Amino acid sequence: MLITVAYHAASRPAPRADEEAGDSLAAGPPAVVIGLGSIVGLQTARILASRNVRVVGVTGNRRHFAARTRACEHVVQADVDGEQLLDALAELGPGLGGEAVLYPCTDFSVLTVSAHRHRLAPWYRVVLPLDDVVRTLTDKVRFAEHAQRCGLPVPTTFTLRSRDDARYAASQLRYPVVLKPGLKSPLWKSQTSAKALRVASADGLLKTYDRVGRWAESLVVQEYVDGGDDELFTVNAYFGADGLPLVTFVTRKERQWPPHLGIASYARECRNDDVLAHTIRLFSSLPFRGLGYLEMKRDVNTGGYLMIEANIGRPTGRSATAESGGVELLGTMYCDALGLPLPDGRTQTYGEAAWLDLRRDVLSAVHYWRQGELTPLAWLRSLRGPKAHAVLSLRDPVPFASELWQSGGKAGRRVAARTWSGLRSRSADR
Repeated sequence: MLITVAYHAASRPAPRADEEAGDSLAAGPPAVVIGLGSIVGLQTARILASRNVRVVGVTGNRRHFAARTRACEHVVQADVDGEQLLDALAELGPGLGGEAVLYPCTDFSVLTVSAHRHRLAPWYRVVLPLDDVVRTLTDKVRFAEHAQRCGLPVPTTFTLRSRDDARYAASQLRYPVVLKPGLKSPLWKSQTSAKALRVASADGLLKTYDRVGRWAESLVVQEYVDGGDDELFTVNAYFGADGLPLVTFVTRKERQWPPHLGIASYARECRNDDVLAHTIRLFSSLPFRGLGYLEMKRDVNTGGYLMIEANIGRPTGRSATAESGGVELLGTMYCDALGLPLPDGRTQTYGEAAWLDLRRDVLSAVHYWRQGELTPLAWLRSLRGPKAHAVLSLRDPVPFASELWQSGGKAGRRVAARTWSGLRSRSADR
């Protein structure tokens, strides 16, 4: 077996004074966070540990900055999807002292856990809808097709499974458009870090399809929705066994990195009843239970909201915003999975909680400053108020320091590679 079971007794951050009360869950079954080597996994582990839930992390890379957190009692190194994940969980399960609650933090780990939940049932509580529902909402192709069948608001969308599909779509769309894979396959991720590609013309769409079409089994192409990054709204929610929402939390992006088609770097909670209603409508269109997330964008030309993407069965980057706003999204899942009384903090009060990925937001702010859209002072003012940090934590400082070190090393290697390439070119020209 190629699994490295690498346990360590982590020195967990001491609980805050307000966590010493009778709501402590320290004696309960642990939570197992799959995908600890990611910002989502790191945040999930920290949130649960702050509620006195014992946390075990699973990561494919113990050297990843996020896997260096103190929030976990143990860390297991194994691939976070496929057979190796299942083998690792089966090996880990008997020693957990009860049915642990699984928190998969990547799409492929959600798919793996969903497909093999019967194998994991002796040791784990899996909070997911039926496997067909999981696949419908996780695969962007199936999600777009489901939304169109149900009359849900989505941009004009075509599915591409062949060049003929691409040729037909190219003739029907208005430009620019966005091209993205149904699922970010390992091949896609090995070729690009982009989650989507913007294309400006019909000819460009065909050329891009010829270049990337083999990277994924199927792709979707959608008309780009006009509007800035601050026209993107998201809802994180948790649905109980009856399909009704037990928690909802609405946020609005302020900035993202890379701009326009990236991942949020700064977001704030907000009130948007239209987006919330669309979210509940989507997840009510199928028998659904568990964590659900929907991103929508307001079209500045029409004022209407269009569904961009859904994530289900896992926390997302901005799940931590809910906790900052006093809403226990992940704690509700833990308690509901185990049949425990639900936390009191489950209602959004629409305050000023925010979420910040500091390193990426600096990059985003510099971009908007160069475009003349943001001043340094305005950026600093935007960061005022309570916020959840994606990586930075004074109580758990090693991940942030490691991120800066690893990012600096990558930047240095890129500069060295460009310098060396330039020297070789000049030498060849002589």
